[in-house]
Amino acid sequence: MSSKRWQLLHPILFALFPAIFLFAHNINQVPIVEVLPPVVFSLCLVVATLLPLWLFFRDIAKVGLGASIFVVFLFGYGHIFLAITRLLPLCSNYRIHSVLMPVMVCGLVCSELLIKKARRHFITTTKVLNIVSSALIVISLTNIAVYKLRTFARRNYAINTENTETYTAAPSASSRLPDIYYIILDRYSSAASLKEFYDFDDSEFVDFLARRGFYVASQSHANYSCTALSLASSLNMKHITYLGKTEGEKTDNWLPAYSMLTDYRVWRFLKSKGYKFVHLGSEWDPTSRNKYADMSFNLFGASEFALAVYKTTMLRPITRLLGITDPYMERYKRVQYQFEALSTLPAIKDPTFVFAHILVPHEPYTFDENGNFLSPEQADKRSYRENFLGQIIFVNAKLKALITKLQADCDIQPIIVVQSDEGQYPQGQYGFDLELASDAQIREKMGILNAYYLPDVNSNVLYPSITPVNSFRVIFNLYFGTELELLPDDSYISSNTHIYRFINVTDKLKSDN
Repeated sequence: MSSKRWQLLHPILFALFPAIFLFAHNINQVPIVEVLPPVVFSLCLVVATLLPLWLFFRDIAKVGLGASIFVVFLFGYGHIFLAITRLLPLCSNYRIHSVLMPVMVCGLVCSELLIKKARRHFITTTKVLNIVSSALIVISLTNIAVYKLRTFARRNYAINTENTETYTAAPSASSRLPDIYYIILDRYSSAASLKEFYDFDDSEFVDFLARRGFYVASQSHANYSCTALSLASSLNMKHITYLGKTEGEKTDNWLPAYSMLTDYRVWRFLKSKGYKFVHLGSEWDPTSRNKYADMSFNLFGASEFALAVYKTTMLRPITRLLGITDPYMERYKRVQYQFEALSTLPAIKDPTFVFAHILVPHEPYTFDENGNFLSPEQADKRSYRENFLGQIIFVNAKLKALITKLQADCDIQPIIVVQSDEGQYPQGQYGFDLELASDAQIREKMGILNAYYLPDVNSNVLYPSITPVNSFRVIFNLYFGTELELLPDDSYISSNTHIYRFINVTDKLKSDN
């Protein structure tokens, strides 16, 4: 009885391993709570196989072995698929799936049949598999524990870290405060960058903004070279280079920056002035939701981490083929949902602060220039330039309609900031090491769209090179009577391996215009 009690241990541990292993290798980016859904998902899949396997084998040791083989085939599929795509980069994903899926299913069925026909009871095999699966789990858990202990002493997640600046706001002269829309278009490059690197003239859209009363900062650059750092700076109205000291320049721990995207100075200040906080999330986990928001809008599904686990399984191509799940279609629907939700917010009677993170023109390229859905197969047939500029043209049209509606529907003209967090990577090469980049490549990465609609105030304080770190400093000074000093409009790059080793590239960007 004691032996039988442990004969189903190894399939359970093997099922837990993919999520725990992935977390151990992404612990610097993923809160531990994100592990639970994929763990439950994996356990449910294994448990669901036990009864059919018992009816098939009528032997508990064979049931355990059959379940472990099922787990290996189930979670190994995605890794084999990825290896094939690297070996055959010109072969379409559909063709690879159409061959690999039958081969894997046939291999799984044959393996189960061989176990069925075997006259052995697999007791020794069960013991070995228990030891191996336990070792895999223990190694991953040890790595997690060591990392947590190493970083615990440097946990500086509070937004008040290095936040000695204090300010007070004068009472507003208006009977009602204007709504504030902070709209982030991920990787929307500046007009200068689009012209220089893509030979694309964005002046028609810039002229539209000017006609609607916007000030477009033509020489604006991102303060930081990636979304997390850029938004952590703009939403907290400060430079975050101090993280190099508090967290260490060699760390790869993103969580301190991520925490600053949830609990930040801008919403706290506006909340104290009577604003409702509305959050429109992306599918990127750090901005997918905000627990402090009065209202959250998103097409919620599985977390980014859970999807990463799910993508390795044999179920992904099956469910996509059946139309049950399609991350590309989900991106397509979410972006449209975000624009639609934004257009309804003027109906809220209280003054409202709206933060919207919209992942366009960020890849994957799921929109053509007319707003039609692009499948991965269709996008692959188009050039990178065509895909990127197609999404620029699409989002321009959506913004024109949205801005027109917001300005028409609000009783009091709203404050609208349309801004990018970062420019496009050089020719779309995600992960490009900016520390090795040329001056031109740095200009391409750092040039951003940055436009302000500031009604009923003297907005002459705006200037062509204003950067996001000063956006809300200017707004709070103009509308709330604060006396916040403007910070240097410096720009910094860093790498994914040395997140907080900041390199000041401000001088390299001066040749942009």
